[in-house]
Amino acid sequence: MQSAFTSPASWVRLLNLAALAAICGALLFAFIWQIAFNEPPCPLCLLQRAAFAMAGIGLVLNLRFGYSPTHYGLTIVSSMAGAFAAGRQVLLHIAPNDTGFGSPFLGLHFYTWAFIAFCVLIAFCAVMLMLEQQRPVPSPSAGAARLANSVIVLFFALSAANAISTTLECGFGACPDDPTGYLWLP
Repeated sequence: MQSAFTSPASWVRLLNLAALAAICGALLFAFIWQIAFNEPPCPLCLLQRAAFAMAGIGLVLNLRFGYSPTHYGLTIVSSMAGAFAAGRQVLLHIAPNDTGFGSPFLGLHFYTWAFIAFCVLIAFCAVMLMLEQQRPVPSPSAGAARLANSVIVLFFALSAANAISTTLECGFGACPDDPTGYLWLP
């Protein structure tokens, strides 16, 4: 019996799918934390979420239209922008006795985790560009196609939920520097 991921091109698909699932995990975890602990994201946090969404678009393009340096480039540029926003936030809170913004998770704040994740995404794309040649996406098995479609739908749903949440928090204007609630919710 042949596995859904036996050829090298299938492994590339699996790795791109795993990277997209990791982005979904980051967006979902931040969104759940925001709601469960009533910690609306700050403007830099929102920029990091937008960068995760844009990085995910590059991976979705790889899964749907074939692996391309342009798609990896979109993920790299988006990750660089996200790393810049996260790095700036890390530097804002690097002073001694600064408690940082929001609650930490496993000893690090979300912007520190985001910085690490963006660096990993950049390294992932660099390695994939070195190993992979531009080629069309192979026809996946039915199970692999369903899995990929499910992760893609989840990614777009999470991106939309974060966009709606941002609108509820900030309206159509600038977001508050230190948010304490939602502008459009009582």
